[in-house]
Amino acid sequence: MSDRLPPLTALRAFEAAARHMSFARAAEELHVTPAALSFQIKSLEEHLGTQVFRRLNRAVELTEAGLALAPGTTDGFQALAAAWRAAERTQDNQTLIVTAGPAFTAKWMAPRLYEFAQAHPEVELRFAAGLKIVDLARDGVDVAIRFGYGTETDHYTLPLAEEWVCPVMTPEMATRFPTVESLTKAPLIFDDSIRFLKPTSDWDTWFRAMGVDFSATTGPRFSQADHAIDAALAGVGVVLGRRALVVKDLADGRLVAPFPTALQTGARFRFLCAEGAQNRPHIAAFRDWIVAEINKNSHITEAMTLIPSKDLTAP
Repeated sequence: MSDRLPPLTALRAFEAAARHMSFARAAEELHVTPAALSFQIKSLEEHLGTQVFRRLNRAVELTEAGLALAPGTTDGFQALAAAWRAAERTQDNQTLIVTAGPAFTAKWMAPRLYEFAQAHPEVELRFAAGLKIVDLARDGVDVAIRFGYGTETDHYTLPLAEEWVCPVMTPEMATRFPTVESLTKAPLIFDDSIRFLKPTSDWDTWFRAMGVDFSATTGPRFSQADHAIDAALAGVGVVLGRRALVVKDLADGRLVAPFPTALQTGARFRFLCAEGAQNRPHIAAFRDWIVAEINKNSHITEAMTLIPSKDLTAP
């Protein structure tokens, strides 16, 4: 049996017909006549030496050979399409497609985009906010901002500043709860988006770092960090704010951190792109801008007493 592949046009006709389970719809998609599509599939069957479709009355179904062939041809054409899109993107230094989590997009990216747009009017930014881990090549994404402990080896990866958390609140609320002991009676907000961190960086851990035996159990809980921070900005209560998501509010005075002891989470945001793409002009400009923006507020981290969460595990 020969391993020589049939013509690409025959495989393309088969893939479309197998996906639609209709010669007519496949022909319409490929902009050929049904007769031409049928000829291509017949050519593939002759090449293979067996039928890939059973022709029924007004319908078709895959044979055993067709069922074996269909998944691989679909994956193959999807991979070709992704590779083509990736090749096309190497010629586009104006459009930059970025994916990041909703909280990072809302609290870090959005408030700063005007400055990037002013500095780089030639770059058109497009954002896809979501927690799904995308495939950069397959999904047509240039840059991904990811959070956690990941160490990707198949991409260019730039670790950004390490994340810490500490209590943040409005200036008005800070006057009502001036001491750590009084904070035990404050309305506490829970950001459940960081529950995956190990060891935990929660309210109990922070109070332990302050030498206070207190178990925080009641208060509004949010699955998204930006919603928890918005609640704190509205004066609902005090939240353990993540560095990247509250640093601008702290710098601008909308929130304050009256107890400058922060828990080091060990996690961080990371800048990812395809290996080799980091030097493309618009990607390099975006990366350098992010690093510069982080450095603008480094004094806030420098004012913190940082305690690793791993040193405060409950006995």
